[in-house]
This record gives sequence, structure tokens and C-alpha cells, in this order.
Amino acid sequence: MHQQCEMDEGRVRRRKESQNGSTGHNVDSQSEDRQPEKVIALQKDVGLVSGICLIVGTMIGSGIFISPKSVLLYSGAIGPCLLVWAACGVLSTLGALCYAELGTMITKSGAEYVYLMEAFGSVVAYLYSWTTLIVLKPSSFAIITLSFAEYASTPFYPGCAPPVVVTKCLSAAAIFSIVIVNCFSVKLASYVQNIFTAAKLLIIIIIVVAGIVLLAQGKTENFSNAFESTSVSVGAIGLAFYNGLWAYDGWNQLNFITEELKNPSRNLPLAIIIGIPLVSVCYVLVNMAYFTVMTTTELLLSPAVAVTFGDRVLYPLSWIVPVFVVFSTFGSANGSCFTAGRLAYVSGREGHMVKILSYISLKRFTPLPALLFNGILSIIYIIPADINTLINYFSFAQWLFYGMTALSLIVLRFTRKELHRPVKVPIVIAVLMVLVSLYLVLAPIIDKPQLEYLYCSIFIFSGLFFYYPFVHRKVTWGRRLMRPITMHLQLLMEVVPPEITE
Repeated sequence: MHQQCEMDEGRVRRRKESQNGSTGHNVDSQSEDRQPEKVIALQKDVGLVSGICLIVGTMIGSGIFISPKSVLLYSGAIGPCLLVWAACGVLSTLGALCYAELGTMITKSGAEYVYLMEAFGSVVAYLYSWTTLIVLKPSSFAIITLSFAEYASTPFYPGCAPPVVVTKCLSAAAIFSIVIVNCFSVKLASYVQNIFTAAKLLIIIIIVVAGIVLLAQGKTENFSNAFESTSVSVGAIGLAFYNGLWAYDGWNQLNFITEELKNPSRNLPLAIIIGIPLVSVCYVLVNMAYFTVMTTTELLLSPAVAVTFGDRVLYPLSWIVPVFVVFSTFGSANGSCFTAGRLAYVSGREGHMVKILSYISLKRFTPLPALLFNGILSIIYIIPADINTLINYFSFAQWLFYGMTALSLIVLRFTRKELHRPVKVPIVIAVLMVLVSLYLVLAPIIDKPQLEYLYCSIFIFSGLFFYYPFVHRKVTWGRRLMRPITMHLQLLMEVVPPEITE
């Protein structure tokens, strides 16, 4: 093709990654005269507002609107339920503060991956990327879009559940749309995140204001004996915390894109300090609003709590609640896709995944191959009948990695004392997060031991079968196999390795 030519040899020599026989691209010489050429790397396009929206938008999915009842079920009464929601918010904030120290100390994208690499070495980081990229991230993306599809299609099938084929096709269409947006432009993906985060905050404000009005009108009978009949066991309170903390999951999302943050030393901790307490306040106030019109029994029996609330309080405008739930799930899915692509990109760059995943679109400056990889896996996860079971069993792995990341902060305090730390949290916070994570890993296994947990552990460690030959030994036949594949994919997608910017 006459528009493609060899990249400037000086630039090729500056590549950190070898080309592996791949062919580069160059920008038309006339365009070089017109404007200065950007460095071929991910651009710093994410500001403070977009950072806050990424955290808030990914944390608030459909759970708080549909089924915030697991916490109530295990806590036993309204008072302990609200205390658990507030305490989970405090714990999430403390965990995120640990990530703020790590993120401002090691200013690389990839979140847990780069911190585990720095503290414990290549093998632990590889097992994290293997588990997260192959199972956790794509299956989570698939579940969020399936939830979106279910609520988007329900109005068209009154009186019955939408056909499975409809929800799965709509879910696949949502994944395709979100991946295309993220491949097209980082700024566009940020705008989408900001808009949908604003939409979900709007419906939360509507619910909270309605709840305050009802409280002012004297609808306080459900709160009069808030701690009555509270005789739950320590184990049940533990399960209430377990479910509450899952509703807060997503507080680490901004650390996946540290390299794309403007002024990360300032904006990363600031976004965390603003975003997570905001979500905590929203969760507590929304639950209080629910209890103004529903007893504990009614809330536990409701298939979709926010919809029930809307029917009782917002009628005839109650239809806005399911509409905004659809917006909320779509925004959460967009945030999940945005960060998953960065983890695949960093893993490819470090040599833990195939090199093509670390390549960047020459025109769009987005990690195109990494985003497509996550999208394709997510569509595959839509096909099985039920992947919620898979996520439930792998949930302990997520908290295992959270705990190890908090432990990495403690380790780096002693092994890398020379690193500059713009944010430094008391070490007792990291110790607390390690203990909480250890409990959340062991609690479900001890409470109900099942073989599936063993299967998940076997899958995590099965990554070593790929690590030893392809990462540690770097077998030559693997490179020979990948070289033509990489070259053709590079030509097809018009992507190049990132330039060294340090």
C-alpha cells in the first residue's frame, strides 16, 4: 500500500519493545509539516472530573437500585444495615487511600499488577494478570451488560421475562458499542462516562430528595425501632460486610489508568477522596429513602427495590427509575471496559501477554488490540447459560489480590524506602486492609466449603504452565510463531509499539 512506509529508523531504535518482525507506519509528510507529531503513547487526556466520574460511575452499577437486600438479610434490622453500609464505605476509602500512596509512588498504569510486580516480582504479577484478564475483567463486563440488556428489554415484554436470545444479543451489541467508543477516542470514552455518571447521580438525588420529603412528612415508623430484634451472629455480620463491600467494588479503577491522568500526584488522591465518600453517602441515603416507604420484609421481597420505590413515590413518573437503571449499568460497563484495556496493555508491554496487546492505534492513540481482546472474551462469556456462578466462586480471588496489594505497600515501605511518596498513609491502614481481605477470602470458603474454590485455585496456578516457557524461558519457537501473526494484526489494525517517553 502506497500510504504505508517504514517508520523513521531513529524512532524504531527508541522502541522499548522489539518489533518482532512487525511493520510500522508513518504519518503523511505533509501532515507533519502542518502540526507537531504526538508521541506514540497513551495521552494524558483524563482530568480530575473524569477521574471522579470513572470511580463513581464504575462503583455504582445496578446493585443499589435492584437488590441492596443482602446486607439487610444478614444484618437483621434497619439500624445495623445502615451502619454496615457506612462502615463498608469507610473501609473502601481506607483501601483506596493505600492505592493512592501506591499510585502516586509508582506512576504506571495497571493498578495491582504493577504494585505486585514491584513488591513480589514477576510471577505474582503474572498470576494476577492471568486471572484478571482471562476471567475477572471480561466476565464482569459481560455480567454488567447482561444486566443492562435485561432492564432495557423488559418494557417490551410486559408480563413476562424477555427471551434469553434477546438479552444476549442486546448484551453483545452493548459490548460492541462500548468497545468501539473506547477504541475510537479516550476523550469520547471519558465523555460517555461523565454523562452516564451524571445520569445515575441524578436518579440518586431524586430518590434521596423524595426520601427526605417523606421523612419530613413523618414517615419515620420504620426507624422507630431500628435496632429491634438484632440478635445476629458474628458470622452473619461478616457476610453482611462481605456483600456490602462488593457493592463498593470499583474503588481501585483510577489506578488502572495512572499514565493517562493529568497531574496524577494531585488528581489521583483527590479523585479518591471526593469519589468514594460521595458513593458512601449516596448508598446510605438511598437505603434510608427505601426504608421510608418499605418495611424490612417488603424490601427483602421486592424483585427490584428502586422500581418498587418509584411505583409508590414517583407515580406517574415511576418509569424514569428503570430508564436510569439502564443508564447506570451502561455507564458502569463503559468504566469496566476502559480500565480492563489498560491492564491488558501494560501486561503486554511487560512481556506477560502477547506483544500485540501493548500496541497503540497510530491514529487514535488508544490501546486498540487490548480493548478488542477484552471485548471478544466478554462476548464469549455471554454465551453460557449462567456466568454469575463463575463470578461468585472467583470473588475470593479478587480479595486475595486486594490483600496482597495492601501487603505490597507494607513491603515497599521497607524495600524501597528511597521512592518519593507524595501521599503517605499510616501503615496501620494497610495492616487493617490485609486483615479484612484475609477474612473476606477465607469467610465464604469456611462458611460453605465447595470444590469450585479448589477449581478456581487450580486455574489461577495453571498460569504457571504458560509463564515458564513463554515468559521465563522465552522459547524461540513461540516467538517464531507469533512474529507473522503480530505483523498481520499490526497491519490490519494500524497499531504500533509505544514509544519510550521517559
